[in-house]
Parts: sequence; C-alpha cells; structure tokens
Amino acid sequence: MPESTHPRRPLQTGGAPVPSLALGSWNTWDRMAPEEAVALIRRAVELDAGFFDVAYYNMGPHAENSTTDILFGQALRASGVDRDDIVLCGKLWLWDWPNQGFRAQLVESLQRAGLDRFDTLVVGDYLDAPDLPRLVADVNALIDEGLVGSWGINNWRIADTRAALAEARTRGLAGPAFAQLKYGIARRSMAEGDAYGPLFADGTLTLQASDVFEGGILATGRTPQRKIGADVGGIRERIAALYPEVARVAGEFGVTPAALGIAFCLANPATANVLFGASRLEQLEQNHAALALVRDHGPEVRAALSDVAVDRDVRADGVW
Repeated sequence: MPESTHPRRPLQTGGAPVPSLALGSWNTWDRMAPEEAVALIRRAVELDAGFFDVAYYNMGPHAENSTTDILFGQALRASGVDRDDIVLCGKLWLWDWPNQGFRAQLVESLQRAGLDRFDTLVVGDYLDAPDLPRLVADVNALIDEGLVGSWGINNWRIADTRAALAEARTRGLAGPAFAQLKYGIARRSMAEGDAYGPLFADGTLTLQASDVFEGGILATGRTPQRKIGADVGGIRERIAALYPEVARVAGEFGVTPAALGIAFCLANPATANVLFGASRLEQLEQNHAALALVRDHGPEVRAALSDVAVDRDVRADGVW
C-alpha cells in the first residue's frame, strides 16, 4: 500500500479519491536521466504521489515542441507500475481550438506518451472566451468515447467557468469537476476570494493547486533560468521577497520551504491535491513530508502564514 499520512480526497465530487501529491510534466522529465525518471515514478507510487499530469507542450506560449511527455511514457513503461495504481491527467489547449480539435489533440497526446486513456484532463488557458457550448460538447464526446473520465479547467475567468457549468447542467452533460489554479502561500486571491471560493465551498468544484512554488522561487529563494509560469499581476519581485520568511517558518516546522508550501495548500479543505514539479528523487522525498505536516499541524501552518499573501491587489476573477 502507498505510504500516506494524509487522507485522499476526490478530485471530482462523488468520484474516487486521488493522491494528495501530483507530479507535473513541464520541464521535469526532460531534466533527468531515464533511470532517474523510472526511480521517481516507482517511488511516487510508493509515497501516494502516483498522480501524473501529462501534457504535450506544442502551441501558444507553450510552443516548445517538448519531449517531456514522450520521456514520461517511456519511463512509465520501464517502471513496471500497474496502470490501475496511478492517475493520469492530460491537457487540452485552447490556443488553436477549434482549428485543432480536441480529439486530435488528445489522441496525439496519448500516442506520444504510449497511453490508452486519461483518467481526467485539464482544458487550458485562453485569451478570448471560447465557444462554451461547443467546448462542453467536444469534451463530453471524448468522455463518451472512453478516452477520458472527467475534466477540469485551468485558470479560467470565473464567468466562463460558471457558464460552462450551467451549459453542462442544461444539457445533462459532464461539466468541469475541478479547477487547476495558481495557488499557494503568496497567491491566494483567485482560489480563496469571491471568484472561485463559493464554488469550492458548496462542493461544485474541487481545487487542484498549481504553481505553488512560483517556478521554484518559494522553494529555493532563487529564480530559475528555465521558463516558468506567467507573473500574473506583475508581483514576482514581491513574491521573491517573501522567501526569507517562508524559509524561517519552514525551519520552525522542521521541513523544507517546498513542503511548507504544499502543506499550506492541503490545509485548505477545498484542495484535492497539489501539483508540483520534481526532477530529483530527493525533492519528492522532501515534499512528501508535507503530508505529515498538514495532518499534525495544518491549522498552525495556515496561521503562521496568514499575513504573507502579496496578491490582494491582483484581480481575482481569473483574468490571466
């Protein structure tokens, strides 16, 4: 059985509980040797972190022609891990949709990684509001075909998320089950404010926290040279200035700053799991300490960081 010190929560209301720790694919699997990737996957399953976000980064701001998804698939097969022991989350991009349809995107992503299906998927970023009736119908066609089980959204404007939910209800279709949002010690307004907060509170959606470390800044105190997520609101300098305080609080709890950031997110009842990147086994081991921390000191972690957020002046309705 996986080593877990924190109860699993469902990503979809009424669905099966998922691992609390989720591993991302952006700039991860292409930063380690094949044998290291295999070891990381095996250990992730042992540590109840067997939730893997798998995406083909090939369009819009992610037109990187990355091979990280291919490398993950190769490592997964070499690991010998049973498919039923993991959760796989795919991603659909809206940058060139509907010119490049969802089915074509998903089939290509599955083929590249050597997979037969995704358990769930995230419909990604956009600039202009998409055709929501068509979008909901297109995603449900993938569900009906058995290519995916459920879906969520990634940093959408709250009005469009509510419209997608309403469209799905009206037509008796599956609406978004979760929201993958930028959320963590420094950025809270979108997930905890009046935009998404009510949908989490009433159980309409669950929260998957992403960009928790601000590209690693809140984990190490350094800004990496590699590409990291968008600086919504232009507050990255303020976030970087928080690191000494985050490190101090982490030291008081006897964990790394990264583990502290994960525990902060999991201590929010809305959070189903936390998505982070790990390119070394040591990082995964250290981050796993977050589960025991939130079990034993969740409220204290939240209290110790109650006044640290720096995005209170950033628009919180999901306009990214």
